[in-house]
Amino acid sequence: MAKEKRPKQPMPPLKVWLPAVVTGWLIPGGGHFLLKHRVRAGLLFFAIVGMFLFGLMMRGAMFQGQSGDLLTIIINWGGFFSDMAAGLPYFIATWLGYSQSDVAGHVHDYGTKFLVGAGLLNVLAMVDAYEIAAGRKN
Repeated sequence: MAKEKRPKQPMPPLKVWLPAVVTGWLIPGGGHFLLKHRVRAGLLFFAIVGMFLFGLMMRGAMFQGQSGDLLTIIINWGGFFSDMAAGLPYFIATWLGYSQSDVAGHVHDYGTKFLVGAGLLNVLAMVDAYEIAAGRKN
């Protein structure tokens, strides 16, 4: 069976989707709020900020970019960008001086995963806001 080819859709203008995506990055759920999807915006806000706060309460470590071998670079820079993808919660926590070194213990390790997971969930929310703004999804 041959796979059906969909016609390639043109990229929508920046002014259509950029405000929703940038707002969604800074304020989790903010892009959906701009697009009048209030319930989804609220759910995303509480899920992402809640995950981030649980990560902080578990004293999870935030990644810092490091040099070294290839695996160290990928893990640390990927974790750093994932932490930063949480938007304002990340910046507020760092501006207020939150700093937890990487310590042994399963609770701290889960906290680190929660911090990264919050950022990655926000990336999915930004992609969803883009698709809604571009008219590809309701």
